[in-house]
Amino acid sequence: MKLLGISGTIIGDKTAAVVRQVIEHAGKLDPELETQMLDLRRLNIEFFDGRKWSEYNEDTRFAIDAVLAADCFVIGTPVFQASLAAPLKNVFDLVPPDAFRNKVIGFVATGGTYQHFLVIENQLKPIAGYFRAYIAPDYVYAHREHFNERNEVTDPSVIARIETLAAQVLHMSKALGVSKAG
Repeated sequence: MKLLGISGTIIGDKTAAVVRQVIEHAGKLDPELETQMLDLRRLNIEFFDGRKWSEYNEDTRFAIDAVLAADCFVIGTPVFQASLAAPLKNVFDLVPPDAFRNKVIGFVATGGTYQHFLVIENQLKPIAGYFRAYIAPDYVYAHREHFNERNEVTDPSVIARIETLAAQVLHMSKALGVSKAG
């Protein structure tokens, strides 16, 4: 089974740090799990404009292929202006509508206020519903005060949520038999 972590932003370190912690914990729970991190800061992804996938640059095709090859996901976004980040929305636009169908998604968000967790409930979960994905019941929201100066999560309750989300994504994916291999 392949778990893809997506850090859906091109700036900052916090979102990628949390997504990475979730997929690393999932890897500890299941040593046979294949994990991959798609950090949009490291890629030059073009905006979706309706072209055929083959006409996009190499980084864009790499991102699309990574999503299509994954069996389950941990998807993260910082919250800007009470909404998900545009680079993540662009990834959603680039992939075919069935890319997430019948696959489990766990969500992560980071933000500057404690109320921004609502972006997960009011924006990300409905998008996953459109894609006909299964949604892990819990999620991780981390506020800037939950990190140390090296952008590592230090808050025990957030660390517990990271561990819970990793376990839920794995458990649901295995229970639903979504693995291409199985």
